[in-house]
Amino acid sequence: MPTINLEQLFNVYLFSFGQKILAAVAIWIIGGIAIGMLTNLLRRAMTMRKVDPTLISYSESSLRVALRIALVMAILDVCGIQTTSFAALIAAGGVAIGVAWSGLLSNFAAGIFLVILRPFKVGDAISAGGQTGEVTEIGLFSTTMTTGDNLRVYVGNSKIFSDNLINFSANPHRRVDLKCQIANGVNPLEAIEALQKHVSKVANITTTPAPTIEILEFNAAGSLIAVRPYCNNKDYWQVYFDTNKAIAAACAEAGWPVPAVYQVAIHQNHN
Repeated sequence: MPTINLEQLFNVYLFSFGQKILAAVAIWIIGGIAIGMLTNLLRRAMTMRKVDPTLISYSESSLRVALRIALVMAILDVCGIQTTSFAALIAAGGVAIGVAWSGLLSNFAAGIFLVILRPFKVGDAISAGGQTGEVTEIGLFSTTMTTGDNLRVYVGNSKIFSDNLINFSANPHRRVDLKCQIANGVNPLEAIEALQKHVSKVANITTTPAPTIEILEFNAAGSLIAVRPYCNNKDYWQVYFDTNKAIAAACAEAGWPVPAVYQVAIHQNHN
């Protein structure tokens, strides 16, 4: 029966293996500290340049992941493990994950383009992906919005990027489109003056541009008046409802009749 040389076992195997373990632990600790310093430096540099916070988060996360992978490969190399096969395995795994998670990756790519192109930012009111609301977060894979009825909605970035996008907050003011039907027999020019008097008292409408109140069309019921004040986006619904109240007040004050379509029946005597 062969004898075990403990001294040889310790010197050749255990001591060498222990050195590799200690070196791996040291590299992991020092590398982790270095990665933290580099990512913090990147964040401070991008913050000083007033880069979008979401892009800062993207860049920091990407750098951290890339450096961690490089650190693990370095530790494996120190431990004497061939990294070529691991690199091939990672590449194959990346292809498999890319096929399985194609939807998530497309959302991720779209999110990067949303941050770079910046069609909207956090706090903007938008309509995209079949939803309308205020943007509360632009994430890696989805954008979070709060709707007008206080619901939190998550929309995939790829759906937002590939669909039509309306940013209500991009311009300084927004037009409110309303209509007022005037009955036959009411002078439309006098109606416009009455509407202007009441609409001008609505809070938060802009004076430049001024409200537009004009004849839109003539129909069987009478005259259709377009009532179009302008306001800041945050005041849209308040101006919308208050303008409707102003229209109702103008009609009541003037005593205009209710618009109605009259039909005249002509009976012919065939005798």
